Amino acid sequence: MRWTAFQFTGWVLWICALPLTLLAQAAPPLSLRSGNAFLSSDLLAMQNDATRNPTQLWLEQGRKLWGNTSQTGKCFECHGEVQSMKGVATQFPKWSRSQQLLINLEDQILACTQRSGQALKGLENPDVLALSALLHEASQGLPFRMAAAPGEEVPWQDALNKGAEQFTTRAGRMNLACTHCHDLNIGKQMRADVISPAHPTGFPIFKMSWQSMGSIDRRLRACYSGVQAEVPAPGSQALRQLELFLKVRAQGLPVDGPSLRR
Repeated sequence: MRWTAFQFTGWVLWICALPLTLLAQAAPPLSLRSGNAFLSSDLLAMQNDATRNPTQLWLEQGRKLWGNTSQTGKCFECHGEVQSMKGVATQFPKWSRSQQLLINLEDQILACTQRSGQALKGLENPDVLALSALLHEASQGLPFRMAAAPGEEVPWQDALNKGAEQFTTRAGRMNLACTHCHDLNIGKQMRADVISPAHPTGFPIFKMSWQSMGSIDRRLRACYSGVQAEVPAPGSQALRQLELFLKVRAQGLPVDGPSLRR
């Protein structure tokens, strides 16, 4: 959807007049399209070809780690077949009552591996990303379901508001906010990239410039670096709050990760 200048001006005035609580719940993105819609034809062809798509390597590793009826795996011992986890990836980040903070799927994977004695370390650990890719694949086609659990509405809403504030606050030496690129300049060229609405449906991603798989945590940190702002520490609550806002903003779009990016 492309808005006229008059429509866009009205939208900007509207969101500026809203308290952050309402903004986080209601501000519409200008283009409700997956990042896949902004891939080059070559990358899209690679993504659609399982024999050439590098994410398949992480998915294969994820299946080995998970296990099945004929292959022992710590995940299978607790959860059964991976398809029993369909929809799980659509619910993160969520508020952890025990930790009193927001956690995302990779945080949950790390916690699970520690409980099962595997003790993987780091959000970008290849095995963590492999399991994340597998769980996202199991939820493909389902929309995000961001909602506070009963009794957790206040901290969840506070986290959402802080994510909305980050999205609309200028930062760094370039003095840009997320909204300047991902609302105001969708479809325009930035260096070799086409600017997308930043809907996080495709994570984890294999980014060609990284030549590896990466989490949403890594991608958001790269954005902070790109505008020459102070980069939050991996796993920080600032990153989780922004991820929550982005997923609320993308409500209605289906999960389509893991995916490729330039």
